[in-house]
Amino acid sequence: MELVVITGASSGVGAAAARAVAGTGAQVVLVARNAEALRRIAGQIGKAAVVEPCDASDWQAVDRMAGDVFDNYGTPDVVINCAGAGQWKTLPDTSAEEAATMMGAPYFAALHTTKAFLPSMLEKGRGTFLHVNSPACIAPWPSSVGYAAARAALRGFHAALSQDLHGTGLHSCHVIFGKISSEYFDHNPGVAERMPGLDRILPTLTPEACAARLVRLAQKPRYEAVYPVMLRLLLGSGALAPPLMRWLARI
Repeated sequence: MELVVITGASSGVGAAAARAVAGTGAQVVLVARNAEALRRIAGQIGKAAVVEPCDASDWQAVDRMAGDVFDNYGTPDVVINCAGAGQWKTLPDTSAEEAATMMGAPYFAALHTTKAFLPSMLEKGRGTFLHVNSPACIAPWPSSVGYAAARAALRGFHAALSQDLHGTGLHSCHVIFGKISSEYFDHNPGVAERMPGLDRILPTLTPEACAARLVRLAQKPRYEAVYPVMLRLLLGSGALAPPLMRWLARI
């Protein structure tokens, strides 16, 4: 891979992925709303990183960003959709504005970014889209209505996109990570105390470990990847016994 676009690149897994991708020798385009944070990450990486401040939930802004990428760097080989936001709340506590914001990222951010780059990548006949998601897309827990719905939408987007990409030389890869030691918990106080029981028995991943997985999947994509391994086993067992999974998500 020579050119990689990463949304949500200003912090957490997105920023770690940018550093990891640059370490492979690829050019990396950092996309997020926070231009100052993007410039800081790019400064750490060096010449391999370029900054494209953009709200990925806004399709017009994404189209402008994609136009800049095409004009200045060419067609990406890989697009990593890391943009995501959202709080864990019950439905009565979730405003319509909050619900729309949570749907904006990750779902619409992934849809707009993928749509903007897809025609050019189809023309090239190769490329990979990686969509970073949460276990909530499969096993929602209490007080996660807007959050889980947005992540289920992202999973459905990947599944349908994969059907469209069959035989094109392009790949869509859905990546589910368990709990990550990122700034999310600092920005959303009280969330850690509401973690479901199944998550408390899983090892916490670092952004760097997640980034290393993303680089490997970018080089050798597959339909879906779940980390850590114990989470993969739990979700697999839950598919065979859905009531058990719902109970585990509640305790």
